Amino acid sequence: MGLLERCEELFKTSNLYDVLGVTKEASDAEVRRGYYKVSLQVHPDRAQDDELATEKFQALGKVYEVLKDEDQRAIYDEQGIVDEESDGLKQDRNWEEYWRLLFPKITLDDILEFEKKYKGTEEEKEDLSRLYVQHEGNMDRIMDSALFAEDGEEPRLRGILQGLIDTEDLPALRAFTHESAKKKSNRKRRAEKERKEAEEMQKELGIKSTDSLEALIKRRQTSNEHGFNSLISGLEAKYCQSGSKGSSKKKGKK
Repeated sequence: MGLLERCEELFKTSNLYDVLGVTKEASDAEVRRGYYKVSLQVHPDRAQDDELATEKFQALGKVYEVLKDEDQRAIYDEQGIVDEESDGLKQDRNWEEYWRLLFPKITLDDILEFEKKYKGTEEEKEDLSRLYVQHEGNMDRIMDSALFAEDGEEPRLRGILQGLIDTEDLPALRAFTHESAKKKSNRKRRAEKERKEAEEMQKELGIKSTDSLEALIKRRQTSNEHGFNSLISGLEAKYCQSGSKGSSKKKGKK
């Protein structure tokens, strides 16, 4: 199966730009950023409940491989086809290692700085809009996919989406506008359960509730707890940002 057919199967679109959430006119930096954002949503360390996460992650790597290459991108733009015989697509590449080369592991300061600069921006609004349409207004899936979407953030994120609906920038999808109280309650209950599990994990590891996230991350080096390592790995996958200093970024973003 070719890359375009695989994208249609996995992402419900064969348009490589749509897969990355960018336009055909996107700059190289925007293509890279689009790849980064979408890859966070399907990274195998984070999307553990998605049986197709690994396949999506691999396909995304190939999409980026096509669009970052000037010649391959020109062929795709002009003819709507992908050169399946190109070295970048044919080679048996470890896409996880490739991703890590592009987006190195992060520090606590990176997480906090990115969160501070991201929240409340047009970028966050654009991301939420895309997720709203992609998930057809399903708030469960939006909260699972959006960056920094902890349970306490839901009223703010819902308010952003409702504002876009009120201004007719987004359609009023019934799954969002008529979500049942039971579904909202179930989501809150799941979040509370996850919070309690995290607290229990901290107790098992001897970590006080007043310890900083930095302390938790450092404990990774001395802990063999699989669950704890998976938690930190998930944080890295969710909040990681490009380690390439000097790379182009949109105005007002990190």
